[in-house]
Amino acid sequence: MKVLIVGGGGREHAIATCVAKSPKVDKIYCAPGNAGIGQIAECVPIGAMEFDKIVAFAKEQAVDLTIVGMDDPLVGGLVDALEAEGLRAFGPRKNAAILEGSKAFSKDLMKKYNIPTAAYENFDNAEDAIKYLKEQASFPTVLKADGLALGKGVLICNTLEEALAGVDEIMLDKKFGAAGNRMVIEEFMTGREVSVLSFVDGKTIRIMTSAQDHKRAKDGDQGLNTGGMGTFSPSPFYTEEVDAFCKKYIYQATVDAMAAEGRPFKGVIFFGLMLTPNGPKVLEYNARFGDPEAQVVLPRMKNDIIEVMEACVDGTLDQIDLQFEDNAAVCVVLASDGYPVSYEKGYVINGLEKFNGKDGYYCFHAGTKLTDKGIVTNGGRVLGVTAKGATLKEARANAYEATEWITFENKYMRHDIGKAIDEA
Repeated sequence: MKVLIVGGGGREHAIATCVAKSPKVDKIYCAPGNAGIGQIAECVPIGAMEFDKIVAFAKEQAVDLTIVGMDDPLVGGLVDALEAEGLRAFGPRKNAAILEGSKAFSKDLMKKYNIPTAAYENFDNAEDAIKYLKEQASFPTVLKADGLALGKGVLICNTLEEALAGVDEIMLDKKFGAAGNRMVIEEFMTGREVSVLSFVDGKTIRIMTSAQDHKRAKDGDQGLNTGGMGTFSPSPFYTEEVDAFCKKYIYQATVDAMAAEGRPFKGVIFFGLMLTPNGPKVLEYNARFGDPEAQVVLPRMKNDIIEVMEACVDGTLDQIDLQFEDNAAVCVVLASDGYPVSYEKGYVINGLEKFNGKDGYYCFHAGTKLTDKGIVTNGGRVLGVTAKGATLKEARANAYEATEWITFENKYMRHDIGKAIDEA
């Protein structure tokens, strides 16, 4: 088989690493890819939103399966564009990717089908939002830009003043661009956050292992929201009771709701859950693998990823027994100091070769580029250093040990990824 992966981050490197293990695959392309992906796939200089070029390339090279890793092309309808030309693609169509593409849509869906989530209101203009905040909201409260905002369009406001400033930011100053044309105001929930990834074929859902992301830039969950500074899997807080509740009220219910709406979902649904005192509730849906969650979940999967993805496309997922190793994994993101605001790029990365042949250790490239100087930094999140271990504590120790193998100027990381494990 020939496989094309669309995207160029740590998630796509983790997917490519999994795809490379499949005996069914003899050629991997990645558009646009990065320096790490380039070691196992042929990177092609096509942007993820250049649909015409992606479709033309897939036809020219007779690609058997295109895996769309990123949210923007999914929400924009890349799968539809590929399927219109008779090409097989893994990922939801545009009418299903709206599950992530619009916060207002997903909240309305949950309300209609009684899927547990925080109470909320949707707003199309700033005046109504301000009136609601002044007259009805309780604090803290949560403001969310409706559209895609790179995981950053969420503001937690402790006071009315903060919330009014937040409305300005999202709806008037358009800090998150068109994503802020609509806004959701939501009740603030307390509890542990857990991420659960799943494969879906339109009617059947198979749950992957749980994970937990660390969104804040600095130790102790301080600093700004980022795309994710590290993850661990499984989450000790995702107990059998939580699993049973979610299977009963959330997972299949979401798949059935999308089918009932005439928007059958095929691909990956990422459930962002909050384990509240009143039971698990859905914080958000993503229509693809989380990044960096994919970097701790996929290395633990026993199945051939191509078999699973083809079953999703063909609607035969009920025949797949999805299995994960009985171990743990921790990923620590090595970032450029200053991320997510401003940072320098172009620094040479040393030590990558130390991962060669090391079983259970992975170095997933997120923001890297191959130059005549070697592999250099090319983004805010540069590398995801992942290690496995028999237990979470062992995996965490292994991951932090492996972060020392890599050096580059302005290297920055959190030192408390998975610290919650010690408290579990």
